[in-house]
Amino acid sequence: MENQTTPTEFILLGFSKLPGLRFLLLGIISIIYIFTLLGNMLTLLLSLVEPCLRTPMYLFLGNLSLLDIFQTTTTIPQMLQHLLSGSSSLSYTSCMAQLYFFLLFVGAEGILLATMAYDRYVAICNPLRYTVLMSSKLCSTLVAASWLTGSLNAAVHTVLTIHLSFCGVNRLSYFYCDIPPLLALSCGDVSLNVTMTVVSSLFLGWGPSLCIILSYVHIVFRILKMQSSQGRRKAFSTCASHLTVVLLYYGSCIFTYIRPISSYSLDKDRLISLLYSLVTPMLNPIIYTLRNKDVKGAMKKGFGRKMFFLRESTLPASTPNAGKGVGCSELDHMGTGSQDSAHILSPS
Repeated sequence: MENQTTPTEFILLGFSKLPGLRFLLLGIISIIYIFTLLGNMLTLLLSLVEPCLRTPMYLFLGNLSLLDIFQTTTTIPQMLQHLLSGSSSLSYTSCMAQLYFFLLFVGAEGILLATMAYDRYVAICNPLRYTVLMSSKLCSTLVAASWLTGSLNAAVHTVLTIHLSFCGVNRLSYFYCDIPPLLALSCGDVSLNVTMTVVSSLFLGWGPSLCIILSYVHIVFRILKMQSSQGRRKAFSTCASHLTVVLLYYGSCIFTYIRPISSYSLDKDRLISLLYSLVTPMLNPIIYTLRNKDVKGAMKKGFGRKMFFLRESTLPASTPNAGKGVGCSELDHMGTGSQDSAHILSPS
């Protein structure tokens, strides 16, 4: 290894200082991964099969869930495998592939969160023009742009990382392959890598976060004009929940990627990286979806529809309601709210 410019494998030392907690961490991370998958799969499934949720907001939420599933699957199974086996090696090719896909999903999610904030702004502040401003074509274009931007960003950074020299050093003090630990490990010139990291952080970090802040400022002013104090409390509660998740995501990403390489502290960076790689994907379906009364209403409808068909199968063919389907409007008494996107800030 000493004579090689590029190592054939990396040794990930993220858990090396916690040998006594290996199985406890295995259990905790496994639970987080299971809840992340279940919550995001439920959101994705509802947005695909429930006609009541075929709106721009739930198109964005479905893609957000898909990104969270892919992002966590890029890193967590490898963490679990290392904790379970005690081996922490990862081949160079696997490391570069992990770096590409992780950056793709993180970058796309940043753009998508800003798009969702803009969608809320239009729905709350310009409800009468919502269908015009947020047309199906525009929404599909915005979703495609977020995936494309994430792909291009990941490709640039992965190519630049592949050209780094490591002088045979292969001990990576991190949980997975990411830009900061790889730059800190490199023995060559990383000035171009650092410059592109700052540029992409400004474009994918500060830009979308500024868009989100401006959108929510307008939303807050609109909420203050509400006559109902209960409505204001509910709207502020949901805004606070959304902004908490967004701040966790953008704050941790900006802290990780937009600092000089001399200020990297991998011990602190490892903890910060867990916020946007583990915690945020688990919180997203809870904050954005499962607290939304439209989604809870759709879940009740789905369950009610299933029970309806089970009862229907036991009725004689001459029964008046036999063979009649259950639509969204027929089950509104079960507790669902308005399907208009102007009500997407209503929590439970």
